[in-house]
Amino acid sequence: MKHFLHVDDIDSTASWLSLAAECKKEPFKFEKKGKGKVLGLLFFNNSLRTRLSTQRAAYHLGMHCMTMNIGNEGWALEFEDGTIMDQGKAEHIREAARVISQYCDVLGVRAFASLKDREKDEAEQVLHGFKKYATIPILNLESATGHPLQALADLITITEYQQTTRPKVVLSWAPHPRALPQAVPNSFAGIMKNNPQFDFSITHPKGYELNPEIVRDIPVFHDQNEALKDADFVYVKNWSASRPYGAVLSDDPHWMITREKLGKAYFMHCLPVRRNVIVEDAVLDSSNSLVIEQANNRTFAAQVALMKILESL
Repeated sequence: MKHFLHVDDIDSTASWLSLAAECKKEPFKFEKKGKGKVLGLLFFNNSLRTRLSTQRAAYHLGMHCMTMNIGNEGWALEFEDGTIMDQGKAEHIREAARVISQYCDVLGVRAFASLKDREKDEAEQVLHGFKKYATIPILNLESATGHPLQALADLITITEYQQTTRPKVVLSWAPHPRALPQAVPNSFAGIMKNNPQFDFSITHPKGYELNPEIVRDIPVFHDQNEALKDADFVYVKNWSASRPYGAVLSDDPHWMITREKLGKAYFMHCLPVRRNVIVEDAVLDSSNSLVIEQANNRTFAAQVALMKILESL
């Protein structure tokens, strides 16, 4: 595998999950895989779990890691071709990507959606810019439209806790005080769609439709209570509207997840989460909450993705 950019880059769910379990049991078993290799991490946006878990995954594989926060530490990058660079951006992606490729063997990139220009966000200007001009493999640490490492960690978590052969998994929208990207729900819906052994559905208010190319035949409910009935796993996440793009159409507090709504299901969220807005304390602090387990599995999701990339070097 040259790059890991999308959940569709997972060629065999079973083998990836098996490898993740092996890494989790013996984290340093494959320490020689990355010996002498350098992982570069570029962050255009804030991070806690992604940064630390990916660094730890690299450590497990014997890799050296270099991290840079582009917004605070690096030159502002220009991604448009033919631009007269007489304003604030000092360096072009054409040079930056090739220079970084001389310093690293693998490059992780994290760059959120602007939520202002739908076409630019869907074009994945930053992620694809590095893929186009870098000469090394690219690892998606969350982009404008996807977060495949999070989705892989979520899949690992569900398989660890499922108690039936076909568990019911529901992705539910929840309120949030500001607009958030669709990256996490896109990737989670994508990885669920690619694994039909799960009874998967989505619930959200009208106007919050996800990418139809991803959703396709996935059942969608606008009645949250109906959707959550008899669920085994409830994955909760806010995302902004598709039209108008990036808008907040609703802040209805009745979509917050409560113990009553959750029932006996496991609660999942990628974190960070706003308590008593997205989910009430009683859920997060209960034994039904898997958010800490999800965060732990981020390390092993990154470790597996890095191992697959290292095989191509």
